Amino acid sequence: MPNYVRLCYKLGMLICLAALSAGCATVTSPDKRDPWETFNRSMYTFNDTLDRAIARPVAQAYKDYLPTAVQRGTSNFFHNIGDVVVVVNDILQLKLAQAVQDFARLMVNSILGVYGLFDVATQLDLPKHKEDFGQTLATWGVGDGPYLVLPFLGPSNVRDAISLPADWEVDPVLDINDSTRRWEASLLRIIDKRASYLEATRAMEKSGIDPYVFMRDAYFQYRINLIYDGNPPAADIPKATQEDRLLEDELEKELQGGGSTP
Repeated sequence: MPNYVRLCYKLGMLICLAALSAGCATVTSPDKRDPWETFNRSMYTFNDTLDRAIARPVAQAYKDYLPTAVQRGTSNFFHNIGDVVVVVNDILQLKLAQAVQDFARLMVNSILGVYGLFDVATQLDLPKHKEDFGQTLATWGVGDGPYLVLPFLGPSNVRDAISLPADWEVDPVLDINDSTRRWEASLLRIIDKRASYLEATRAMEKSGIDPYVFMRDAYFQYRINLIYDGNPPAADIPKATQEDRLLEDELEKELQGGGSTP
């Protein structure tokens, strides 16, 4: 295992231990899935402060000044690279037919799509899937564990947090030998991803909803949908509150009026 992966794994363990310690000193959260809410809110504030000061302005400049075609090609390129992680987890989950399809998608976009700059595979009815090691562990019966906000990385839970190093191990970007190029590619991927969420962030802020609660509940719903491939059991589907429905309406209005995203 590369040194940087070992370091990240140790960092993850320290974060979990810190969360456990914080949980012992905090008031019990009304949401049983979030017993470390005091720690998580402080970590959310830390991440939000960095986002407002650095990540969001850079992402906005990226979106404002880079041609849309370049942004779309960049997103396609990193999505294509991400299919390596998807194929590995397809196999680990015994989704063999999907693994073949996702491998075909990877090859088509890498060759016909010029290293993934163009998404040719979707036009050939090879849809994009999202699989990671957290989903793989869930498939094999590992529970979520408490909700956990990670520094820099954001919403997670104990299972998904400790599974990150497994995905990093097979991530082609983190496997680049040249450290300078590795960090440049990683930074570009972060900026591109953050730029894709700018409209949603603005809509959330205008809605007046507690952003911490919204992000937490959105993460729960997002992971459940991924684990069950978009068809979760009715018992596992969280009820939408009036605030949730309000924000969904706001997001839809913003995205419809904000133009296309890359």
